[in-house]
Amino acid sequence: MKLLMHACCGPCACYPTEKLTADGVQFDIIFFNPNIHPYKEFKRRIAALRELCEKKKYHLTVDKSYSLEECVRGMLDEPGCRCAYCYRTRMRYAAQYAKENSYDAFTTTLLVSPYQKHELIKQLAEEASKEFDIPFYYEDFRVGYQRGVDISLELELYRQPYCGCVFSERDRYEKKPKPKA
Repeated sequence: MKLLMHACCGPCACYPTEKLTADGVQFDIIFFNPNIHPYKEFKRRIAALRELCEKKKYHLTVDKSYSLEECVRGMLDEPGCRCAYCYRTRMRYAAQYAKENSYDAFTTTLLVSPYQKHELIKQLAEEASKEFDIPFYYEDFRVGYQRGVDISLELELYRQPYCGCVFSERDRYEKKPKPKA
């Protein structure tokens, strides 16, 4: 099987790539994350993923598209959960790229983080799979989250403090009042 793995950053790619390699799965990595804000952070995440891929000899394709306005508009217009727009956009891109470039399936490193909406990612990836007629390779990589953290620290990769979008950056600094007892 030739797998395309969408990667959001170097640290999140550490465990899934180790696991897939151990399982004998041939894969390439693609970076497409126009949701990341600010642009400096976007560039840092590309650099960290490149560093991982160079050290481990993984093939990487980088799409430097940075349609911030479109992403923010899409997240604001998304009913219910703003993350759905972000996940859907990236899973559709990965599925379409995989189909157009003769991969057998696609997956994502978003499935490694216990902080992401795992079931929503899986659902939207499966929808993209049907839309582009290419299998979604599902594996719950969360079991290796700490292993990925350890690998990224060993490799001295840049580790980001938030998921990437402007809203998650705001949320990490926003002081929310504690509920009154």
